[in-house]
Amino acid sequence: MSQTPDTALSAALAARRPSGRAADENRAVTIELGFARHAEGSALIRVGGTEVLCTASLEDRVPPFLRNKGQGWITAEYGMLPRATHTRGNREAAKGKQSGRTQEIQRLIGRALRACVDLKKLGERTITIDCDVLNADGGTRCASITGAWVALAIALKKANLSKALTAQVAAVSCGLTKAGPVLDLDYVEDSSAQADTNFVLTSKGGIVEIQGTAEESPFEEAEFFELLRLAKIGTGTLFTTQNAALEQHNG
Repeated sequence: MSQTPDTALSAALAARRPSGRAADENRAVTIELGFARHAEGSALIRVGGTEVLCTASLEDRVPPFLRNKGQGWITAEYGMLPRATHTRGNREAAKGKQSGRTQEIQRLIGRALRACVDLKKLGERTITIDCDVLNADGGTRCASITGAWVALAIALKKANLSKALTAQVAAVSCGLTKAGPVLDLDYVEDSSAQADTNFVLTSKGGIVEIQGTAEESPFEEAEFFELLRLAKIGTGTLFTTQNAALEQHNG
């Protein structure tokens, strides 16, 4: 049965994203450099209501398993402030251990950044990336990766190690919602999505990592490729924002 103009309009309104954004539209993104004055590199990234402080610290040492092997290492730590979310969360230090979610995210951040650096050219040095979530509104791991790459690039430049940087990396979430496939989920969308994916991509079209989960029924291959298409649009915007922040810093 065909829809009347009124019922078609009602259906279209019901399918709108809560934020009013288009399906292929990122949240507003800003990157503020030098927020942590003592770190070799730092970037405060804001993606909509999500804010993450990313710092890069460089040390002239490597983990024991890399000693005397002529290469460096990049590792990451991730955490959320107690009131980064709607209700207070306990500090993990008070619990005496990190949650499985925290460990999984910081390993993802470390993998993403090691994929864009020639560790041989880094020499026997370690760069530790700290990502601290100040406010969470969905996509904290993706914002962490995107901001961390900027902090890393600044730290490498400061140490005259820019040649070790081999790629530009950013990350964005995409999902299947009542509004269909959409880019850059905020918390409201993420909490009710039928499928949620995170894409870590390079500016040259390379895929570093993809995480995807169906919350209800499995999603189709065609839907996955639509999410990938959206992710490429989203990371394209993020690459531009990263470059603009670095150009301002260098200028």
